[in-house]
Amino acid sequence: MFRFKQFTIQQDRTAMKVCTDACVLGAWADVAGNHLLDIGTGTGLLALMAAQRNPEAQIDAVELDEVAAGQAKENVAASPFASQVRVWNTPIQTYLNIGSGNLPEPVYDCVLTNPPFYTNSLRSPDKTVNRALHTDDLPFADLLTAVRRLLRLSGTWWVLLPPPESDALIKLAAVAGTASGTLRPFRQLQLRHHAQKPVFRHLTAFRFSASPIDYGPDELVIHELDGRTYTLEFRALLQPYYLIF
Repeated sequence: MFRFKQFTIQQDRTAMKVCTDACVLGAWADVAGNHLLDIGTGTGLLALMAAQRNPEAQIDAVELDEVAAGQAKENVAASPFASQVRVWNTPIQTYLNIGSGNLPEPVYDCVLTNPPFYTNSLRSPDKTVNRALHTDDLPFADLLTAVRRLLRLSGTWWVLLPPPESDALIKLAAVAGTASGTLRPFRQLQLRHHAQKPVFRHLTAFRFSASPIDYGPDELVIHELDGRTYTLEFRALLQPYYLIF
């Protein structure tokens, strides 16, 4: 169990537990708009963080794993944001894609994603862990197809990945655009455990654009060099959520 200031995450039945980098994504991403989507919600963490920051938004949280979706529903129901968040137990590949295969128009102003990213790594004996961590059920090509289908032309997509996988996603997104434009990065936050550690996560924001967008990545360091004390920047970002700040 992980207690935040305004909600609690029960996570005993889900493979993906609350982690610091996901909390940074939930606190850093711009969740403006009336309709938000969380792809692969797991415990419901990102959806609930978005609901806290944007009380006017309606948020759909999609989760493939039945048990995880059930726990996410319980976390949402026990929170102050139950009227804002709906959890759907379905693959994103077929979500809102029944019948004709196309929506009349894209639905969402903002999409949040903390996707699986392992490809050839050693497998766990736990199938739910493999599903949460490995790309078998949600390869990047399928993820891009879903986001292009569901994101409004003026919308933004926020993704958390390790640096190599983030670079691979950016390249893949640039290869196949649509008539309305190509999903291109316009902001990035690079995350370090402390200043002498390498960057271990990229938080990248995409939007539709006809040409590449100039941007310089920002950086967030979680701890001081002692590895225990949180930096002032990290404390400021997570202060609305963490009980310890």
